[in-house]
Amino acid sequence: MQIQIILVSLVSLAVFTSGEEQPKYAEAVAYKPSSEQQYAPMPHSFAWEVKDEPSKNDYSHQQESDGKVTTGSYRVVLPDGRTQIVTYTADQNGYVADVKYEGEAKYPEYKPSSYNTNKPTVSYPIEEVQPTAYPVA
Repeated sequence: MQIQIILVSLVSLAVFTSGEEQPKYAEAVAYKPSSEQQYAPMPHSFAWEVKDEPSKNDYSHQQESDGKVTTGSYRVVLPDGRTQIVTYTADQNGYVADVKYEGEAKYPEYKPSSYNTNKPTVSYPIEEVQPTAYPVA
């Protein structure tokens, strides 16, 4: 009796769903971007800044957009001590950046280590190796 109920349920389910076209998994999940797809302009504005004296981290970023033209700037301290400042504009014609530097590049004084000297250092005795003579066939 239970087998008959299960069979009747499966047959009725097959008849009920046979008229509907089931979506394929790949079609349901895949994202297909369209070049015709248009998004509404997204005006926005933000700004943030980090200044930490002990680590010498000093950087910031600010940006504004009316949805068509985006302008902004960011600054970062470079490893050589200079500050790089980038001011940019992005619109339908592309991205244009103006890069400036503040300060002077400073590098630590070069101090050669024992590894950089031209004198070979040997910590073991050198033995001469004699070539081995091989018989000629």
